[in-house]
Amino acid sequence: MHSVPVRAHSGVGGALDKTGFAWAVFEWARNPYYILIVIYIFAPYFARDIIGADLLASGELDDLAPDEALKTANAQGQATIASVTKWAGLIAALTAPFLGAALDRGGRLKPLLAVFLGTITICSALLWFAQPGGAGLPIWAIMSLLIIAYVSYTYSEVTHNAMLAVSGEPKRLSMISGLGLGLGNLAAVLIFMSLAVLFILPGAIQWPFREPQFGLDLSTFDHARIAGPICAVWLLAFSIPFFLNAKDPGVPGTSWRTAIISGSQAVLKTLREVTKYRELAKFLIARMLYADGMAALLALSAVYVSLFLGWGFLEMLCYAIFGSIFAFLGGLFGGWMDGKIGVKNALVIEIVGMVLAFSAQLSLTQATLFFGMIDNYQVWDGLVFKSLSDLAYLGLVSVVAVTATASISSSRAMLVTLSPPGRSGEFFGLYAIAGTITVWMGPLLVQLFTTAFNDQRIGMASICLLFASGLAVLLLVKVPRTA
Repeated sequence: MHSVPVRAHSGVGGALDKTGFAWAVFEWARNPYYILIVIYIFAPYFARDIIGADLLASGELDDLAPDEALKTANAQGQATIASVTKWAGLIAALTAPFLGAALDRGGRLKPLLAVFLGTITICSALLWFAQPGGAGLPIWAIMSLLIIAYVSYTYSEVTHNAMLAVSGEPKRLSMISGLGLGLGNLAAVLIFMSLAVLFILPGAIQWPFREPQFGLDLSTFDHARIAGPICAVWLLAFSIPFFLNAKDPGVPGTSWRTAIISGSQAVLKTLREVTKYRELAKFLIARMLYADGMAALLALSAVYVSLFLGWGFLEMLCYAIFGSIFAFLGGLFGGWMDGKIGVKNALVIEIVGMVLAFSAQLSLTQATLFFGMIDNYQVWDGLVFKSLSDLAYLGLVSVVAVTATASISSSRAMLVTLSPPGRSGEFFGLYAIAGTITVWMGPLLVQLFTTAFNDQRIGMASICLLFASGLAVLLLVKVPRTA
């Protein structure tokens, strides 16, 4: 019987020290994959220009009116993305807590993390071959790549989070966590701007180049497919500083087999005896609810605004850049707020601010602002965001981006604060469950309310039910006075 080795449970230094910054810079390397592929670029391209376009081209919808056919094609595209998310979330939810518990007891974490990152890199690079009309990879292969990468991303997140506790002093972990989120979004901004300058603007207005660079053809969606290889190269290049400088809490030579068995038993015991961690259990329930609301908000907002306000590809790219810049600031803001007023108070303020800004966004239409109080009008005759509604929505995006990213940072810090010493990896596994096992809830609410009232805004407004429920439970959580 192997004894469990003594492991480090805390570190030294802050966000700008070697180990703290190394932990944070990991998100600069990895997070662009999620932002570009899962949210803003590849997923919409896959849903609209592959699934939807192929369905329209197949002739299956020829008996429908053009508007109805397009609506059906878009619905099928969205359903396909939902299916990918569903299966990836289910796999991650059933396995992540066991991985997290094993990480608390096993050997070195960096080699395991390298495997997860290598998997994401390969899957991301292969997305270049996802083309409309069956010219590239078949649909099932593209879906499989997205699912495998999504699960590997979740595993990498659990492993990376398990290293947070040893990346710096306990009182500085919030700032380290916030810096990581900020750097991840800043990296995405740089990539978005590069896509705009090198490909989108030359194709639209022949500026700053006469044509898209590197021979890319916008008519074959090269500008969307190139996001996969870019994220793959970015991940490989910028994960090197993390592997060189981050502190690994694992003990060399520890048996992973023993760690897996012991960790699995610990998870099952934790689930059976969850009442012993009452405050942590309440927080995980609260986080499950408000995180589901936030996941639905972030995943569906791009679709909502593109349809409801009629934003095009260039506007959506600018929207992504703008949102990512403020998300970068949100990561820093979350760490600062945690230190000033405590993680719980910060989290409450962040959720309330997000809901208020989101509600204001829902008040905007192409005709009026603030539920009909102000008539919409054209402000200027530029390339993008010409109307007052467009500019108002964009301005509110800044508030949503700051508060959403800050809430992620504060949530991670609160999990570390409430977890028993030495078991953060195990509880980050349960944390992953809280964020994935009911990921269907937000989209389901939107679907039900949109269908029942035949109104997009009412459908999106239903997400607020999850925020309200999560906030109510969060207010009941008691945290240590120092948090």
